[in-house]
Amino acid sequence: MRVWAKRVRGDRRFRWFVVATLFTALGLGLLKLFVDGFHWPYALSTLVQSEICNLLRFLVNDRWVFGYPRPTWKRLVQYHVANAMGFALWWGAANALKTLGVNYLLASVLAMIAGFSVSWFTNFRWIWRKRHERAPESREPATEAGTR
Repeated sequence: MRVWAKRVRGDRRFRWFVVATLFTALGLGLLKLFVDGFHWPYALSTLVQSEICNLLRFLVNDRWVFGYPRPTWKRLVQYHVANAMGFALWWGAANALKTLGVNYLLASVLAMIAGFSVSWFTNFRWIWRKRHERAPESREPATEAGTR
């Protein structure tokens, strides 16, 4: 247990997987609540569930996974764009594979791998990429050696 706790604290990729797994479960629970509990249409339920999970997941990723003290609108917009790209890729791949004769469940899983790849790449290489900080340039005017 101690090893697992140390890994969770120290590895952003592992924390990212934990967040993804938890929000997948939360999303399914919300979808069931909206469809079966509230009797909302499926299209509305998926839209509301997706947006709730996207906003909450963004906040958790921003703070816990990537360590930013507070979220910004820029990162939130980037996160939404990245999620839209991942969804478009998943949807297109799942339907294309099904059209090619792949079982719809297998097509969905294979498409999830493609969507996951986009999400991983955009999260780690675009939205929350590590920026190398430049050393601050001295504002003090240059002086000739020995003239101070």
